[in-house]
Amino acid sequence: MRYHLLVADEQERAEGRRGIERELKRGSLELIVLHLLAPAEAYGYEIVSKLAAETSGALEVTDGTLYPVLYRLERAGFVSVRWETPQRGVPRKYYRLTDAGRAELAALTLEWTTFARAMSRLLRTGRDAR
Repeated sequence: MRYHLLVADEQERAEGRRGIERELKRGSLELIVLHLLAPAEAYGYEIVSKLAAETSGALEVTDGTLYPVLYRLERAGFVSVRWETPQRGVPRKYYRLTDAGRAELAALTLEWTTFARAMSRLLRTGRDAR
């Protein structure tokens, strides 16, 4: 019996960690996408691939998660789109930052770095107090 309770506790903790990770990812997806589009335009699969490559697989999103973010960014005027139809293959929708998107990227970057620094200070202080 005790073993089952321990396993259940460990499972709940693991689910809680996944919940925090999911919420952090959800809260930072717009920043992530804007950042990945800053150097050049890209289509959806390129964005997914860049994110996985640039984070060594630590951050990954699916198409089902990415496209609603891209649509929100488009509706907000932060990205513009263009279609390209290659000679072979399917048409691709390319996303590019607008001037408003660059301003939003700067604002979100400032918010994120301020938050990350505060969390880092907090966590360092907690370790020093032990």
